[in-house]
Amino acid sequence: MAISGSTAEGLMLAVLPLLAVSITTDPREVSWVNVAGQSPWLLFSLFAGVLIDRVRRTTVLAWAYAIQVVAAAGLAVAGTAGLLSLPLLVVVAFVVTSAQVLGDGASGTLVPEVVPPERFAAANTRLQLIDRGVVQFIVPPFTGWLVAVSAGAPAWVAGVAAIVALVLARRISSAAVTPSDQHPLRDLGQGLRFLVHTPLLRWITVTVALGSFASSAETAMLVLYTTQVLHLGSVGYGALLACEAAGWILCSFVVSRIVTRLGYSWSMRIAQTLGVLTALLIAVVPPWPVLVGAVLLATTAIVLVWNVCSQSSRQRFTPAGLLGRVLTSHRALAWGMNPIGALAGGLIAAHWSLRGVYVVAAVLHAVGAVVVWLALSPSAFHDAELAVTGAGPAATGPPG
Repeated sequence: MAISGSTAEGLMLAVLPLLAVSITTDPREVSWVNVAGQSPWLLFSLFAGVLIDRVRRTTVLAWAYAIQVVAAAGLAVAGTAGLLSLPLLVVVAFVVTSAQVLGDGASGTLVPEVVPPERFAAANTRLQLIDRGVVQFIVPPFTGWLVAVSAGAPAWVAGVAAIVALVLARRISSAAVTPSDQHPLRDLGQGLRFLVHTPLLRWITVTVALGSFASSAETAMLVLYTTQVLHLGSVGYGALLACEAAGWILCSFVVSRIVTRLGYSWSMRIAQTLGVLTALLIAVVPPWPVLVGAVLLATTAIVLVWNVCSQSSRQRFTPAGLLGRVLTSHRALAWGMNPIGALAGGLIAAHWSLRGVYVVAAVLHAVGAVVVWLALSPSAFHDAELAVTGAGPAATGPPG
């Protein structure tokens, strides 16, 4: 189910920038597709968390896949009939990511139902490999070849994959959710307050917000960087995404051992610091596709280590009844920076240069590294663990 659903997401999210570039090469206009595709994380995440904590999680997953089917069908028909336009791509990007907000939130809350805390890193590695790996890195390299066949081909394949995921999701059962008689806004506020008032989770969210802004700017302009700086076409763009996929896959075999050996604190400190270096390298290296591909490979390996520690921390240090709202509150505050970053990337590229986008990204990653080294110390994780076990200060106390 997860593989087919992620395949649908990956195809849709990868084909949209390629189709946008076929319509316009203005970086500001191309960035609008990314802005629309990222804005649901800001607009809907908080409300999605309330829904996830009130409705059976697998039901929410089924709803997400149904929305994907509708979006894929619309894009497939338009692409095949030659009716593509920038406004249509903007709408489809918004709908696809809205489904992703629901699906990702629901799948994240299912992990504590089936694995013990000591297995969170391993379980999240598998989920990251399937959900994020397939969506962002494994499926997209094939999108360039599908577009070469037909503009609507990726969407047709995505629609079939989403239907398969929908059928499978309807056959899975999950734990019943305790009904709430509170107003939804009160439920929403509980999750948001817990996240903000828990120092460890708060600073992780701040760091991810900075990284989301920077990474979204980079991602939004990667297709133009590929075509205008590296002088590669859609197949070359797919090859660079394949390099990202390779980093993600290769790191998935060792990330659990890295986290177990180094611990969450040192794993996150090292990953964030290396993230600064990779962004800076893209800004300064010669326009050699092989070299750029190697840097992108390293970048995704680093991101996987960070993501596993980040997600596992929220699952470990959040009560089960609040988990859906805390996960989506994090995404609203952190991933909500994605549309702003995508828009900024287009403006920086238009008024400075494509390489300038990566310079700004490196600076933002560096600020995040300072936060990580100061706030995400081993003692901070120890204090959070004591709060969970009841041997220390309550995690819901005032900000520290």
